Amino acid sequence: MTLEPCSHHGKSPPCADAIIAAGIARVVSAIEDPNSQVGGQGHARLRDAGIQVDVGLCRDEAARAHAGHFLRVHKQRPYVTLKLAVSTDGRIAAAGHKPVQITGEAASARVHLLRAQNDAILIGIGTAMADDPMLTCRLPGMERRPPVRVVLDRALRLSGNSRLVHSARTTPLWLIASETAEAAAATKLGAAGAHVFHLAVDDHQPGLDLKAVLHTLSAQGITRLLVEGGAKVASSFLKAGLVDEFWLFQGMKNIGSDGVAALDGQQWETAIASGWLADETERFGDDRLTVYRRAGSV
Repeated sequence: MTLEPCSHHGKSPPCADAIIAAGIARVVSAIEDPNSQVGGQGHARLRDAGIQVDVGLCRDEAARAHAGHFLRVHKQRPYVTLKLAVSTDGRIAAAGHKPVQITGEAASARVHLLRAQNDAILIGIGTAMADDPMLTCRLPGMERRPPVRVVLDRALRLSGNSRLVHSARTTPLWLIASETAEAAAATKLGAAGAHVFHLAVDDHQPGLDLKAVLHTLSAQGITRLLVEGGAKVASSFLKAGLVDEFWLFQGMKNIGSDGVAALDGQQWETAIASGWLADETERFGDDRLTVYRRAGSV
């Protein structure tokens, strides 16, 4: 097992009881569950039932696989992955934030697999308005379990005619807004199927408190969050030290100096110049993916 079996009643009965009832003689468990409702009790229950329990095999691999769960328990936030697709000249969109297909079909398919591996996908209102995306995971079998779409929308500017709102009844849409956002807008978007969360904000600061955003998502059960941009949102997460993993797709297209820079106010190379490790590299034809992980993270 990659994680200690639970010993308490939650959405389902205790896993430890099911193992005991099945007559299993030995359990190999990678790591203890830090959840205070478990915390060694699952292993203890198995041992009390006469089952041999060995703990620690592939502990590091299990810790990485369950990093979102551990962060949710210890820091009340999900594991955050930032994804950017940049051109050869470090741009993510053409002038005027016009969307550009930077990578090919194989790399795009990899992005959909990445989406499937996360509980939620987050963008800012600027990207939502400029691109009118669906943010769905177009992989077989994911139709009934799509990731939650999250939009940071302090003033609730998202149009009721957007594709995100039109699909809100079939694919979950959460909007994170200021507690002072217009009530009528919240009511209208809620009636369309969106779920609006209101957070306290500092009127002297732009945007939303990202730590509060992550705490809110964690409280809703989100353990892994994929941040897809745009430039301001990506920069804000990096500057706040809230990115655990950075997926950088690099295509062969050159957009030009009038295009939108990948990060707001800095080069992506500068943003990860220290404290980051290039952990994986993949190629998709001419496109390249490099996965960076923050040093010291799980």
